[in-house]
Amino acid sequence: MALLLAVGLTGAGGTTARADGTTAAEDIAAELKAIPGMKVEEKTSTLPGHRWFWLTYRQPVDHRRPGGQWFEQRVMLQHKSEDRPMVLYTSGYNTPEVMFRSEPTALVDGNQISLEYRYFTPSRPEPADWTKDTIWQAATDEHRLIGALKKIYKGRWISTGGSKGGMTAVYHKRFYPGDVDGSVVYVAPNDVDNDEDSRYDEFFATVGTDDTCRAHIKDLAREFLKRRPEMLKRFTAAAAENGWTFSILRTPDRAFENTVMDYEWAFWQYSLQSDCGSLPALDASDDDLYASLDAIAGLSFYTDQGLAPYVPYYYQAGTQLGWGTPQFTHLRPLLRHESSYQPRTYVPREIAMRFDGGRAMRDIDRWVRNHGSRLMFLYGENDPWGSERFRLGRGSKDSAVYEAPGMNHSGRLIDKLPAEQRAKAIADLLRWAGADAARARTLTTTPSDATDPLRLQRPPL
Repeated sequence: MALLLAVGLTGAGGTTARADGTTAAEDIAAELKAIPGMKVEEKTSTLPGHRWFWLTYRQPVDHRRPGGQWFEQRVMLQHKSEDRPMVLYTSGYNTPEVMFRSEPTALVDGNQISLEYRYFTPSRPEPADWTKDTIWQAATDEHRLIGALKKIYKGRWISTGGSKGGMTAVYHKRFYPGDVDGSVVYVAPNDVDNDEDSRYDEFFATVGTDDTCRAHIKDLAREFLKRRPEMLKRFTAAAAENGWTFSILRTPDRAFENTVMDYEWAFWQYSLQSDCGSLPALDASDDDLYASLDAIAGLSFYTDQGLAPYVPYYYQAGTQLGWGTPQFTHLRPLLRHESSYQPRTYVPREIAMRFDGGRAMRDIDRWVRNHGSRLMFLYGENDPWGSERFRLGRGSKDSAVYEAPGMNHSGRLIDKLPAEQRAKAIADLLRWAGADAARARTLTTTPSDATDPLRLQRPPL
């Protein structure tokens, strides 16, 4: 009830009456089809009061040369009403193929488009010119799509995303600050200095409040390596059964070791400290230890089949975004392939890569601190990706950074904030979206829409 008071009432079907007697819900498909370069397919909706469309939008591979090669970019649209706010959800990866409402979408009771990031299949040009997999080209994809859809959705726009999707939302706003009226950015790292990663080591040395839990996770990772022959026996058998191959990592042993190096990070990224009690003991059976390594870090990830969907991410990490490099002192001297823990390892060798030296990320960081406005950053206290995070500066306006106590790498953190911060965050979001600010202050809890978009897929970031 409080949400309806805060953001206004709409009809149960999300329709808007028109002078000619039709409704937006009746003709939205026709309006979408009228956009040049747009293909429209309607699916059966699983959200009451919404219609669900799968769109493909024709985009230039190089926005600086629109007369050249083009590709089709996939977009999921959840239409409620043309007069509701629109939320642009940027995944940074493939777009989820299910209906879900991001936390900001649920709060503003709005429409939502979920945009697939360029070069993630099927939104990949063929042949693929990998030099165009850049943050500016992707931001311009979003800018061009927004320009087309604003002819229909003329109200306020909010951008959001988690992890790499949150980074994507920031980059878009840096290059096109007038496209959206506010941005809610979840668990987005900000690697300004790629050569300085000591904050990750500090994080793993202090994360949580239970020293025993922290130490046990490290000890388990060592135990996997001590039992390398037994773990590899099970891993190679699983690879044979599932048809997994290792041309990118070259050997199952390198893939296994990269998974072990992920174990501690993956636990804190996806689990809570309270989950420590479910971890096996150090003297557990080989089967139990293998099962824990697979459940927490995912042994199939570093196979060719596991890496293939994420090559566009690792390409960007190794050329512009940067990457985290913790010091695995607790695993030495048991490691054999520590130097392989970097993006170049995970991208097929025929794709050329060169890191830009951090220029792109320094530019983004300066813009946030000197010119950023209407930016809301949310981090989980126990999320390793928050070790290097966005920070505001003297030039940042109408912006805030929040940390949810004890939380991990989640895309639904507003509801996990302390009450006063939660109320402030919700009020700011609704104000940006055009809600009545006085009434917005009465809304202190989020709607019961608990789907975490970061759980719909399990990307590396």
